[in-house]
Amino acid sequence: MSSYKSTSKMKVFSLNSNVPLATEIVKNIGIEMGKSSIKRFSDGEIQMNIEESIRGCDVYLVQTTAQPGNDYLMELLIMIDAMKRASAKTINCVIPYFGYSRQDRKARSREPITAKLIANLLETAGASRVITVDLHAPQVQGFFNIPVDQLLAIPILSKYFIEKQLEDVVVVAPENNGVVRARKLANILDAPIALIDRNRRSGSNFHDSTDIMGEVAGKRAIIIDDMVDTARTVTTASKVLIEKGAIEVYGCCTHPVLSDPAAKRIQESQIKELVTTNTLHLPESKKIEKITTLSIAPLLAEMIMKVQNNESVSTLF
Repeated sequence: MSSYKSTSKMKVFSLNSNVPLATEIVKNIGIEMGKSSIKRFSDGEIQMNIEESIRGCDVYLVQTTAQPGNDYLMELLIMIDAMKRASAKTINCVIPYFGYSRQDRKARSREPITAKLIANLLETAGASRVITVDLHAPQVQGFFNIPVDQLLAIPILSKYFIEKQLEDVVVVAPENNGVVRARKLANILDAPIALIDRNRRSGSNFHDSTDIMGEVAGKRAIIIDDMVDTARTVTTASKVLIEKGAIEVYGCCTHPVLSDPAAKRIQESQIKELVTTNTLHLPESKKIEKITTLSIAPLLAEMIMKVQNNESVSTLF
Protein backbone atom coordinates (compact mmCIF):
# COMPACT_ATOMS: atom_id res chain seq x y z
CA MET A 1 0.00 0.00 0.00
CA SER A 2 1.40 3.42 -0.94
CA SER A 3 2.18 6.01 1.72
CA TYR A 4 -0.69 8.02 3.13
CA LYS A 5 -1.23 10.79 5.65
CA SER A 6 -1.53 10.03 9.35
CA THR A 7 -4.13 7.44 10.28
CA SER A 8 -4.23 8.53 13.93
CA LYS A 9 -7.77 9.93 13.62
CA MET A 10 -9.29 6.97 11.79
CA LYS A 11 -10.41 3.61 13.09
CA VAL A 12 -11.71 0.50 11.34
CA PHE A 13 -14.12 -1.78 13.19
CA SER A 14 -15.26 -5.24 12.17
CA LEU A 15 -18.73 -6.51 12.92
CA ASN A 16 -19.57 -10.22 12.78
CA SER A 17 -20.41 -10.86 9.14
CA ASN A 18 -16.95 -11.04 7.54
CA VAL A 19 -14.16 -10.75 10.10
CA PRO A 20 -11.48 -12.25 7.78
CA LEU A 21 -12.15 -9.54 5.15
CA ALA A 22 -12.02 -6.76 7.75
CA THR A 23 -8.80 -8.18 9.15
CA GLU A 24 -7.26 -8.19 5.69
CA ILE A 25 -8.39 -4.59 5.11
CA VAL A 26 -6.68 -3.24 8.24
CA LYS A 27 -3.57 -5.25 7.37
CA ASN A 28 -3.45 -3.55 3.97
CA ILE A 29 -3.91 -0.13 5.57
CA GLY A 30 -1.34 -0.86 8.27
CA ILE A 31 -3.39 -0.16 11.40
CA GLU A 32 -4.85 -2.17 14.25
CA MET A 33 -8.48 -3.26 14.28
CA GLY A 34 -10.77 -1.13 16.41
CA LYS A 35 -11.76 -2.74 19.70
CA SER A 36 -15.42 -3.57 20.22
CA SER A 37 -17.57 -6.42 21.43
CA ILE A 38 -20.88 -7.77 20.16
CA LYS A 39 -22.79 -10.08 22.45
CA ARG A 40 -26.36 -11.27 22.89
CA PHE A 41 -28.79 -10.90 25.73
CA SER A 42 -30.51 -14.10 26.81
CA ASP A 43 -33.48 -13.35 24.54
CA GLY A 44 -31.26 -12.85 21.49
CA GLU A 45 -31.16 -9.04 21.44
CA ILE A 46 -27.85 -7.54 20.37
CA GLN A 47 -25.60 -6.02 23.02
CA MET A 48 -22.74 -3.88 21.75
CA ASN A 49 -19.85 -2.02 23.33
CA ILE A 50 -17.08 0.15 21.85
CA GLU A 51 -13.98 -0.58 23.92
CA GLU A 52 -11.87 2.47 23.05
CA SER A 53 -12.39 6.18 22.57
CA ILE A 54 -13.52 7.22 19.09
CA ARG A 55 -14.29 10.86 19.91
CA GLY A 56 -13.53 13.04 16.89
CA CYS A 57 -12.44 10.04 14.80
CA ASP A 58 -13.44 8.98 11.31
CA VAL A 59 -14.71 5.43 11.81
CA TYR A 60 -15.19 2.73 9.18
CA LEU A 61 -17.55 -0.14 9.97
CA VAL A 62 -17.04 -3.29 7.87
CA GLN A 63 -20.23 -5.32 7.65
CA THR A 64 -21.74 -7.25 4.77
CA THR A 65 -25.45 -8.03 4.94
CA ALA A 66 -26.19 -11.59 3.95
CA GLN A 67 -26.90 -14.90 5.68
CA PRO A 68 -28.35 -13.97 8.17
CA GLY A 69 -28.82 -10.55 6.63
CA ASN A 70 -31.43 -9.34 9.10
CA ASP A 71 -29.15 -9.98 12.08
CA TYR A 72 -26.16 -8.35 10.41
CA LEU A 73 -28.23 -5.34 9.39
CA MET A 74 -29.36 -4.83 13.00
CA GLU A 75 -25.75 -5.15 14.18
CA LEU A 76 -24.74 -2.41 11.76
CA LEU A 77 -27.58 -0.07 12.74
CA ILE A 78 -26.86 -0.51 16.46
CA MET A 79 -23.13 0.04 15.93
CA ILE A 80 -23.82 3.23 13.95
CA ASP A 81 -25.95 4.50 16.82
CA ALA A 82 -23.23 3.63 19.33
CA MET A 83 -20.61 5.44 17.25
CA LYS A 84 -22.81 8.52 16.93
CA ARG A 85 -23.44 8.64 20.69
CA ALA A 86 -19.69 8.22 21.31
CA SER A 87 -18.99 11.41 19.28
CA ALA A 88 -17.41 9.92 16.15
CA LYS A 89 -16.64 12.62 13.60
CA THR A 90 -17.85 10.56 10.62
CA ILE A 91 -19.37 7.08 10.38
CA ASN A 92 -18.50 5.33 7.14
CA CYS A 93 -20.27 2.04 6.43
CA VAL A 94 -18.22 -0.39 4.35
CA ILE A 95 -20.87 -2.81 3.06
CA PRO A 96 -19.18 -5.06 0.47
CA TYR A 97 -22.46 -6.86 -0.26
CA PHE A 98 -25.49 -4.58 0.07
CA GLY A 99 -28.42 -6.84 0.91
CA TYR A 100 -32.02 -6.10 -0.04
CA SER A 101 -30.89 -4.28 -3.19
CA ARG A 102 -32.92 -6.65 -5.40
CA GLN A 103 -36.15 -4.87 -4.44
CA ASP A 104 -35.32 -1.50 -5.97
CA ARG A 105 -38.71 -0.68 -7.50
CA LYS A 106 -42.33 -1.74 -7.43
CA ALA A 107 -42.42 -4.56 -9.97
CA ARG A 108 -45.98 -5.44 -8.94
CA SER A 109 -48.77 -3.79 -7.00
CA ARG A 110 -48.42 -3.54 -3.22
CA GLU A 111 -44.70 -4.42 -3.17
CA PRO A 112 -42.18 -2.57 -0.96
CA ILE A 113 -39.09 -0.80 -2.24
CA THR A 114 -36.85 -2.41 0.35
CA ALA A 115 -33.59 -0.95 -0.93
CA LYS A 116 -34.94 2.54 -0.24
CA LEU A 117 -36.05 1.46 3.25
CA ILE A 118 -32.53 0.22 4.07
CA ALA A 119 -31.07 3.50 2.81
CA ASN A 120 -33.45 5.40 5.09
CA LEU A 121 -32.52 3.24 8.08
CA LEU A 122 -28.78 3.74 7.58
CA GLU A 123 -29.13 7.50 7.21
CA THR A 124 -31.48 7.84 10.18
CA ALA A 125 -29.12 5.79 12.35
CA GLY A 126 -26.35 8.29 11.55
CA ALA A 127 -24.25 6.94 8.67
CA SER A 128 -22.10 9.58 6.93
CA ARG A 129 -21.13 7.53 3.87
CA VAL A 130 -21.58 4.10 2.30
CA ILE A 131 -18.82 2.22 0.48
CA THR A 132 -20.02 -0.86 -1.37
CA VAL A 133 -19.16 -3.21 -4.23
CA ASP A 134 -21.28 -3.98 -7.31
CA LEU A 135 -24.80 -3.05 -6.29
CA HIS A 136 -27.41 -5.36 -7.80
CA ALA A 137 -29.22 -2.24 -9.00
CA PRO A 138 -26.94 0.81 -9.54
CA GLN A 139 -29.88 3.18 -9.03
CA VAL A 140 -29.82 2.31 -5.32
CA GLN A 141 -27.09 4.97 -5.03
CA GLY A 142 -29.81 7.55 -5.70
CA PHE A 143 -31.85 6.35 -2.72
CA PHE A 144 -29.31 7.94 -0.36
CA ASN A 145 -28.81 11.58 0.58
CA ILE A 146 -25.25 10.82 1.73
CA PRO A 147 -22.25 9.90 -0.46
CA VAL A 148 -22.28 6.35 -1.84
CA ASP A 149 -19.10 5.00 -3.44
CA GLN A 150 -19.64 1.86 -5.49
CA LEU A 151 -16.54 -0.13 -6.40
CA LEU A 152 -16.52 -2.64 -9.25
CA ALA A 153 -14.98 -6.10 -9.09
CA ILE A 154 -14.57 -6.48 -12.86
CA PRO A 155 -10.89 -5.34 -12.82
CA ILE A 156 -10.08 -8.07 -10.28
CA LEU A 157 -12.05 -10.75 -12.14
CA SER A 158 -10.67 -9.77 -15.54
CA LYS A 159 -7.07 -9.81 -14.28
CA TYR A 160 -7.56 -13.40 -13.15
CA PHE A 161 -8.85 -14.51 -16.55
CA ILE A 162 -6.14 -12.58 -18.41
CA GLU A 163 -3.53 -14.47 -16.40
CA LYS A 164 -5.19 -17.79 -17.31
CA GLN A 165 -4.48 -16.98 -20.98
CA LEU A 166 -7.64 -18.61 -22.25
CA GLU A 167 -8.12 -18.73 -26.01
CA ASP A 168 -11.32 -18.28 -28.04
CA VAL A 169 -13.21 -16.59 -25.21
CA VAL A 170 -16.79 -15.36 -25.33
CA VAL A 171 -18.32 -13.46 -22.41
CA VAL A 172 -21.92 -14.44 -21.68
CA ALA A 173 -24.67 -12.41 -20.02
CA PRO A 174 -27.01 -14.93 -18.36
CA GLU A 175 -30.01 -12.61 -18.71
CA ASN A 176 -30.99 -9.42 -20.46
CA ASN A 177 -30.11 -6.97 -17.69
CA GLY A 178 -26.55 -8.30 -17.49
CA VAL A 179 -25.44 -7.11 -20.92
CA VAL A 180 -23.69 -3.94 -19.65
CA ARG A 181 -21.67 -5.98 -17.14
CA ALA A 182 -20.77 -8.55 -19.79
CA ARG A 183 -19.69 -5.82 -22.21
CA LYS A 184 -17.32 -4.30 -19.63
CA LEU A 185 -15.59 -7.63 -19.08
CA ALA A 186 -15.55 -8.40 -22.80
CA ASN A 187 -13.88 -5.07 -23.58
CA ILE A 188 -11.09 -5.81 -21.11
CA LEU A 189 -10.61 -9.36 -22.41
CA ASP A 190 -10.97 -8.21 -26.05
CA ALA A 191 -13.65 -10.84 -26.56
CA PRO A 192 -17.13 -10.95 -28.13
CA ILE A 193 -20.27 -11.26 -26.02
CA ALA A 194 -23.31 -13.52 -26.13
CA LEU A 195 -26.68 -13.26 -24.42
CA ILE A 196 -28.86 -15.99 -23.01
CA ASP A 197 -32.39 -14.79 -23.67
CA ARG A 198 -34.59 -16.47 -21.09
CA ASN A 199 -38.31 -17.03 -21.43
CA ARG A 200 -39.45 -16.86 -17.81
CA ARG A 201 -42.95 -18.08 -18.67
CA SER A 202 -41.67 -21.64 -18.43
CA GLY A 203 -40.71 -21.12 -14.77
CA SER A 204 -37.38 -21.75 -13.13
CA ASN A 205 -36.41 -24.49 -15.58
CA PHE A 206 -35.96 -22.24 -18.59
CA HIS A 207 -33.74 -24.58 -20.61
CA ASP A 208 -36.37 -25.60 -23.17
CA SER A 209 -37.24 -21.99 -23.99
CA THR A 210 -33.79 -20.42 -24.16
CA ASP A 211 -32.28 -18.58 -27.11
CA ILE A 212 -28.59 -17.73 -27.32
CA MET A 213 -27.77 -14.53 -29.14
CA GLY A 214 -24.17 -14.68 -30.31
CA GLU A 215 -21.70 -17.38 -31.32
CA VAL A 216 -20.61 -19.82 -28.60
CA ALA A 217 -19.72 -22.96 -30.56
CA GLY A 218 -16.03 -23.77 -30.23
CA LYS A 219 -15.60 -21.04 -27.60
CA ARG A 220 -14.63 -20.92 -23.95
CA ALA A 221 -17.58 -19.20 -22.36
CA ILE A 222 -17.33 -16.97 -19.27
CA ILE A 223 -20.69 -16.32 -17.66
CA ILE A 224 -20.66 -13.12 -15.58
CA ASP A 225 -23.21 -11.98 -13.02
CA ASP A 226 -23.17 -9.72 -9.97
CA MET A 227 -24.14 -12.53 -7.60
CA VAL A 228 -24.74 -16.26 -7.49
CA ASP A 229 -27.53 -17.06 -5.05
CA THR A 230 -29.24 -20.41 -5.70
CA ALA A 231 -26.91 -21.04 -8.69
CA ARG A 232 -29.85 -22.19 -10.80
CA THR A 233 -29.27 -19.51 -13.42
CA VAL A 234 -25.53 -20.07 -13.88
CA THR A 235 -25.68 -23.89 -13.82
CA THR A 236 -28.60 -24.11 -16.23
CA ALA A 237 -26.91 -21.59 -18.50
CA SER A 238 -23.72 -23.68 -18.50
CA LYS A 239 -25.70 -26.72 -19.61
CA VAL A 240 -27.25 -24.78 -22.48
CA LEU A 241 -23.86 -23.39 -23.56
CA ILE A 242 -22.27 -26.85 -23.66
CA GLU A 243 -25.21 -28.16 -25.70
CA LYS A 244 -24.72 -25.26 -28.13
CA GLY A 245 -21.08 -26.25 -28.66
CA ALA A 246 -19.05 -24.35 -26.08
CA ILE A 247 -15.74 -26.10 -25.26
CA GLU A 248 -15.63 -25.02 -21.61
CA VAL A 249 -17.78 -22.87 -19.35
CA TYR A 250 -16.49 -20.66 -16.56
CA GLY A 251 -18.56 -18.55 -14.23
CA CYS A 252 -17.64 -15.38 -12.38
CA CYS A 253 -19.46 -13.11 -9.98
CA THR A 254 -18.76 -10.56 -7.28
CA HIS A 255 -20.97 -11.88 -4.49
CA PRO A 256 -21.02 -15.61 -3.61
CA VAL A 257 -24.36 -15.65 -1.77
CA LEU A 258 -24.64 -19.40 -2.42
CA SER A 259 -27.88 -20.20 -0.65
CA ASP A 260 -28.36 -23.94 -0.23
CA PRO A 261 -28.09 -26.03 -2.37
CA ALA A 262 -26.03 -23.71 -4.59
CA ALA A 263 -22.60 -25.19 -3.80
CA LYS A 264 -23.83 -28.69 -4.60
CA ARG A 265 -25.37 -27.51 -7.86
CA ILE A 266 -22.11 -25.87 -8.92
CA GLN A 267 -20.02 -28.91 -8.01
CA GLU A 268 -22.31 -31.20 -10.02
CA SER A 269 -22.68 -28.81 -12.98
CA GLN A 270 -20.69 -28.52 -16.20
CA ILE A 271 -19.04 -25.32 -14.94
CA LYS A 272 -15.28 -25.78 -14.94
CA GLU A 273 -14.63 -23.01 -12.40
CA LEU A 274 -16.60 -20.31 -10.60
CA VAL A 275 -14.45 -17.26 -9.83
CA THR A 276 -15.73 -14.90 -7.15
CA THR A 277 -14.57 -12.48 -4.45
CA ASN A 278 -14.66 -12.46 -0.67
CA THR A 279 -17.35 -9.79 -0.24
CA LEU A 280 -19.13 -12.55 1.69
CA HIS A 281 -17.42 -15.01 3.98
CA LEU A 282 -17.77 -18.59 2.75
CA PRO A 283 -18.10 -21.28 5.42
CA GLU A 284 -15.97 -24.40 4.97
CA SER A 285 -18.99 -26.35 3.74
CA LYS A 286 -19.21 -24.08 0.69
CA LYS A 287 -15.50 -23.93 -0.17
CA ILE A 288 -15.80 -26.50 -2.91
CA GLU A 289 -13.14 -27.45 -5.43
CA LYS A 290 -14.73 -25.54 -8.31
CA ILE A 291 -14.87 -22.18 -6.50
CA THR A 292 -11.91 -19.77 -6.67
CA THR A 293 -12.07 -16.77 -4.33
CA LEU A 294 -10.20 -13.53 -5.05
CA SER A 295 -9.69 -10.85 -2.40
CA ILE A 296 -11.45 -7.50 -2.61
CA ALA A 297 -9.59 -6.27 0.52
CA PRO A 298 -6.79 -4.30 -1.22
CA LEU A 299 -9.34 -2.39 -3.29
CA LEU A 300 -11.49 -1.59 -0.25
CA ALA A 301 -8.42 -0.55 1.75
CA GLU A 302 -7.36 1.82 -1.02
CA MET A 303 -10.85 3.28 -1.21
CA ILE A 304 -10.95 3.83 2.57
CA MET A 305 -7.63 5.67 2.52
CA LYS A 306 -8.62 7.84 -0.44
CA VAL A 307 -11.82 8.82 1.38
CA GLN A 308 -9.84 9.46 4.57
CA ASN A 309 -7.37 11.71 2.77
CA ASN A 310 -9.99 13.54 0.69
CA GLU A 311 -8.46 12.24 -2.52
CA SER A 312 -10.21 11.56 -5.80
CA VAL A 313 -11.64 8.04 -5.98
CA SER A 314 -12.59 8.15 -9.66
CA THR A 315 -9.58 6.05 -10.69
CA LEU A 316 -10.95 3.15 -8.62
CA PHE A 317 -14.17 3.08 -10.64
